[in-house]
Amino acid sequence: MTTNSTILVADDDRGIRTVLAQALGRAGYEVRTTGNASTLWRWVSEGEGDLVITDVVMPDESGLDLLPRIKKIRPDMRIIVMSAQNTLLTAVKATQRGAFEYLPKPFDLKELVAVVNRALTAPRSAPAEGQPGDDDEEKLPLIGRSPAMQEIYRTLARLMGTDLTVMITGESGTGKELVARALHDYGKRRNGPFVAINMAAIPRELIESELFGHEKGAFTGATQRATGRFEQAEGGTLFLDEIGDMPPEAQTRLLRVLQEGEYTTVGGRTPIRANVRIVAATHRDLTQLIRQGLFREDLFYRLNVVPIRLPPLRERTEDIPELIRHFLAQGSSEGLPQKSIDSQAMDRLKRHRWPGNVRELENLVRRLAALYSQEVIGIEVIEAELAGGAPASDAMSAGDGEGLSASVERHLREYFGSHEDSLPPPGVYDRVLREVERPLIALALEVTRGNQIKAAQILGLNRNTLRKKIRELDVSVGRGGFK
Repeated sequence: MTTNSTILVADDDRGIRTVLAQALGRAGYEVRTTGNASTLWRWVSEGEGDLVITDVVMPDESGLDLLPRIKKIRPDMRIIVMSAQNTLLTAVKATQRGAFEYLPKPFDLKELVAVVNRALTAPRSAPAEGQPGDDDEEKLPLIGRSPAMQEIYRTLARLMGTDLTVMITGESGTGKELVARALHDYGKRRNGPFVAINMAAIPRELIESELFGHEKGAFTGATQRATGRFEQAEGGTLFLDEIGDMPPEAQTRLLRVLQEGEYTTVGGRTPIRANVRIVAATHRDLTQLIRQGLFREDLFYRLNVVPIRLPPLRERTEDIPELIRHFLAQGSSEGLPQKSIDSQAMDRLKRHRWPGNVRELENLVRRLAALYSQEVIGIEVIEAELAGGAPASDAMSAGDGEGLSASVERHLREYFGSHEDSLPPPGVYDRVLREVERPLIALALEVTRGNQIKAAQILGLNRNTLRKKIRELDVSVGRGGFK
């Protein structure tokens, strides 16, 4: 530990200043504290202090705005930023403006002291070049203030000025592509293209051509030269989604690109230099695939330079209210009715296991906004939705104007009667399902003005599945939603 070092602490909370002064004093440091940015700036400009710890929000000036000024007159000064504004944008801006570390509040005092020790002893290096503009108030790509998300924000902030290859793992629906886009949009390649390719969605025999392009006549049907994703992503980021589904032959060619920095098109002979950042993602266990001989171990280590694991939603349930507010606001901006969730319903949503993770939650919120008349969604609606039942809104209307709940009940009574143990006649389930699905799809199409992509999101369906059901059920946008 560096001794006789002076720490300058700026925070408008007197309690935090006292706690930090005591903890750092016990660690052997001299500490000066202030509740405003102007005093901190005066100390720094007069040459005082060896390290700065500053809050973001202070009464006279933002700590983030003060960072560039400090780095300009004292470029070697190490700065630790702490904030209760625990978002990805805060972490990224702190890093972009020269912070050595970003600590979300509340933080562990032992961790803070360890960061101070590291900051004072770490070798000095030149600031990263090519940082993106730090005054962009863009929409946040990631939502959540849980400890798990805070650690991800800190990791992403450290990676923004690098070209390191990143491997993102996590269950389906956790937001792996959002993380990849954040790395690109806030990184030094933000002015280049972001190109994504899903290995699981492309026929095996076409993956190499999709990745590397092909020459005219390279194979049957190759009537002209085609560019691959590597060429399309030149100067930017190439996102390889579901990398665990890449066939062995394509793995070999990708390994060469990572090793040599060049590739050839299918049917081509001239090497092409690759200037892209690689971000890969998978929901599969690659170590298990390696043991099964389905994934190259050497490729794994080339891709897994910086691993980022996205937690499933059940491991960060404290983020659910914020996510719901975000999705409701997003839906409102797209023309869906404004809604809110009452406290009892919110507690029930936080107890749900969410096997589909954030994607499942988003689809549910969109359905709630589109298909229910209540401005405040209560526990009855949530219980019905989570149980997989029909919408519980009395205002939901089927093609003949009858409420869906009443419609389903009518069919059940008609076919099952009072004999609980009797088997339903053949075709009953199909008829009941048709009675429910048809008006739901019609209403979703009406709400989205015929936009099948948005309607599929609201209903939680695959777009192709929705198209098939529209044809089968003879649904159209119009009065009642039927032809």
